[in-house]
Amino acid sequence: MTSASEPRRLAHPALGIAVFLALAAIGLYYVKWSPYYHRAFVAAETHSIGSSILTGAAAQPPAASLDAALQYALAYGKAIWQAMVLGLLLGSAVQALLPRRWIVRALGGTGLGSVVAGGLLSVPAMMCTCCAAPVVAGLRKCQAAPGSAVAFWLGNTMLNPATLVFMGFVLGWHWMGLRLALGVVLVFGLGWLLNRMSRGGQRGFDAGQMAVLQAQAQAAGLDDPNPFRRWLSLCARMALRLVPEYIVLVLLLGAARAWLFPQIGPDVDNHILWILGLAVAGALFVIPTAGEVPIVQAMLSLGMAAGPAAALLMTLPPVSLPSLAMVARSFRAAELVALVLGVVAMGLAAAGAAIVLGF
Repeated sequence: MTSASEPRRLAHPALGIAVFLALAAIGLYYVKWSPYYHRAFVAAETHSIGSSILTGAAAQPPAASLDAALQYALAYGKAIWQAMVLGLLLGSAVQALLPRRWIVRALGGTGLGSVVAGGLLSVPAMMCTCCAAPVVAGLRKCQAAPGSAVAFWLGNTMLNPATLVFMGFVLGWHWMGLRLALGVVLVFGLGWLLNRMSRGGQRGFDAGQMAVLQAQAQAAGLDDPNPFRRWLSLCARMALRLVPEYIVLVLLLGAARAWLFPQIGPDVDNHILWILGLAVAGALFVIPTAGEVPIVQAMLSLGMAAGPAAALLMTLPPVSLPSLAMVARSFRAAELVALVLGVVAMGLAAAGAAIVLGF
């Protein structure tokens, strides 16, 4: 009776929790909080946070080519690599260092409460959609409900306080208000919808569910008595599985910029086809955190209408083709389809609001 339980006492759960909290606090301070704090002053003074990663100093994306793919991948990688490393460390640490019953109790229910909890937990993280994806995968492995995991995922970009501040100084506070209002609807509305779609109907922590979860972990050989060895193992597996496909998709999207955004200028008006096309392109394309701000700023300066610009402001950050691939095993196909359609629909709503309000 004691042989199975004694190894677990070798590492007290409090130590794993303390390591996780320290990693999250130090990592986020170094990668997100401190840089964004200083960038906010730059945004206030210059009304800019840099050039568009989509086009650089040019008026159009470069033609599709290997050079265009490499240039974009290098620029994007330079912007996000530290956050991606942190995301992989946190995504594996969630599974290895935190008590799973905590995650099930906080985020495992299919009611609105777990969705709100997931959305609120995302606010200090402020990661881009791809860097948050490993954490989302880790939460789902620990039986977080689909809706709460999605609320955490979308909230990283759509409720990001730093991005909202940048947006206010660079684009104007009316754009920030539009983004925040619709972002709240997107994060909590889609989370609630996916929980309604989820199977099982569990409303909270269930002891039987926890027992099954632990049995599955033992059968898979993942329930290592040493949580820190398990953390390293999970991190390595996650990196080997997610990073190669991620790099390939970023390269493909970097090459395809000219096809996804074929025209930028006054000819891109408030016609529904432009709005819909750019909303879909925004949902597929991949950008770093707050990258939508200089992209939209550049497009508006070149004469693009407010409707398509608003659609991009809502669809560029929350999801992308690489991030969807990274969480593909964590959600059912119907849930991912609903997620993408919801993001595109919110882009259309943002475009309509921008037109009606005279942005």
